[in-house]
Amino acid sequence: MRLLSTPDPAPLPAPWLTIVGIGEDGLAGLGDEAKAAIAAAEMVFGGARHLELADAAIRGERHAWLSPFERSVEAVLAARGRPVAVLASGDPFFHGVGVTLCRRIARADMRVFPAPSSFSLAAARLGWALQDTACVSLHGRPIDLIRPHLHPGSRILALTSDSDGPAALAALLAESGFGASRLTVLEALGGTRERVSSHRADSFFLADANMLNVCAVEVVAGEGARILPYTPGLDDGLFEHDGQITKREVRALTLSALAPRYGELLWDIGAGSGSIGIEWMLADPSLRAIAIEGHPERTARIRCNARGFGVPGLSVVEGTAPDALAGLAAPDAIFIGGGGSGAGVMEAALAGLKPGGRLVANAVTTEMEAVLLARHARLGGSLIRIDIARAAPVGQMTGWRPAMPVTQWRWVKPAQQTGE
Repeated sequence: MRLLSTPDPAPLPAPWLTIVGIGEDGLAGLGDEAKAAIAAAEMVFGGARHLELADAAIRGERHAWLSPFERSVEAVLAARGRPVAVLASGDPFFHGVGVTLCRRIARADMRVFPAPSSFSLAAARLGWALQDTACVSLHGRPIDLIRPHLHPGSRILALTSDSDGPAALAALLAESGFGASRLTVLEALGGTRERVSSHRADSFFLADANMLNVCAVEVVAGEGARILPYTPGLDDGLFEHDGQITKREVRALTLSALAPRYGELLWDIGAGSGSIGIEWMLADPSLRAIAIEGHPERTARIRCNARGFGVPGLSVVEGTAPDALAGLAAPDAIFIGGGGSGAGVMEAALAGLKPGGRLVANAVTTEMEAVLLARHARLGGSLIRIDIARAAPVGQMTGWRPAMPVTQWRWVKPAQQTGE
């Protein structure tokens, strides 16, 4: 029997890009391979601080990051095929440059030498279990992102943008009712300038804070602290509103019907106070929402609520459907809470929804209820009636006062049919 030999597979080309995580200890904290990759690179990209830390190993051209950063990304791409090194802070794939580059460069084209992240270093200094600690990057991002994590007894590590970050965080804690929280500032971790100091948030003072800092928060809630529960159906009193708000019990049922899933986009049509879009985004950091509202005062209020609930990324479109829907990214789910009986609104929503997406519409008026009944008769879906009554004084006794009933229609758009 004759055996046929198969040729050896062609060797894979060597990765042309090396990403090296570097700490405040510079070259001393790097392994031999990482240092050799820096020395062999024809071009080395990084922040001015990174280039200084690695100075003794660099033999090629130095390129400090440009503004806007996309210009530097293009410069890295233009050097494809040449040996290139990129210096990054700590772990390049934890809120780092590695994530950005991997969107444009195949993983097979790069080698990565990560260093401990600032979060890992902070946890090591404090003796905190990292898996039980909320790690939040506020670097170049709104400080309001910390708000959903403010629960009594919780521990938070927050990476700030600059030397003003710790004081700004302390002020937010104090004004939100968490002034008794312990705020530990860890500066220039891993380097010769490392400093750790602990403060009470409402009496915070730190002169000349290093711009490289991580804030560790041990949360203590005072009376009246603004705590955002994890479950849907947040207290109406937490929202600023003029009465145009989906009440908490109905909101909880509505969020359940919308059934948010990872990475999805919601259109909140007739957003009022923005409560549905806000709670949708609070369900998971990957979720996005667009609030469509035609009233200028309400759109301003929605933005204020979004910041107060720690979801400043909520997009607000001032305008009325259907015209305001033109050009928006296709949604995975749609909620219609106001204006759904207007001409063309329901048609535009149904057309804009992605195949397989969910539409939930609530009606408190007979006109909107008629629209939902007709759509249900034509398209199917589920139809429920929500009746809520609240106990209230009746003279010197207590009785039930019914709220306006809500009719809710939920429909899933059929998936597109594919040909044979």
